[in-house]
Amino acid sequence: MKIGPDDLLLIIDVQNDFCPGGALAVADGDAVVPVVNRLAGRFDHVVLTQDWHPAGQSSFATSHPGAAAFSSITMPYGPQTLWPDHCIQGTAGAAFHPDLVTDRAELVIRKGFRAAIDSYSAFFENDRTTPTGLAGYLRERGLKRVVMAGLATDFCVQYSALDARRLGFETTVVLAGCRAIDLGGSLAAATAAMREAGVALVDEIR
Repeated sequence: MKIGPDDLLLIIDVQNDFCPGGALAVADGDAVVPVVNRLAGRFDHVVLTQDWHPAGQSSFATSHPGAAAFSSITMPYGPQTLWPDHCIQGTAGAAFHPDLVTDRAELVIRKGFRAAIDSYSAFFENDRTTPTGLAGYLRERGLKRVVMAGLATDFCVQYSALDARRLGFETTVVLAGCRAIDLGGSLAAATAAMREAGVALVDEIR
């Protein structure tokens, strides 16, 4: 794959709470950091996303007395997995991994900052209609292909990739730069959904 001037590297949620020792740790999550850093050095355009929840956010299991983390409830916008409290605004857990090179990022998209609605995708909140503004940014900048890596493959990466395709962007996911939660077979389902949507899944960009 040749990287061009119209390509964007979108780095998804490489934050402390999603890495080993974090509140919602993804197994081997910190292994994506060197891969992502290497990729970032090769792209002219880099954007980061950052999970940025208020305390008591509605997708936290602790906001629903008696509910267990990783169970599912129905919210006004549809099914919602309940998570351990994580990536709370201003906390160390919400910060980017300390080894992640962020200097070349042109934009940071913070998501999930509304108390009543979660957000997986870099493009939309979980109601699938409230935009983050990223699509408009890409179009105004003339960026046509989105290459993604980060955490986690089966949630925020998948949702971002599917939305990028739905919005008409050529989309590639670099699997070496991703790790998954794999909740009840969610990784296999995410991989199938991305392939069906026309997302290119590559192991690495050499």
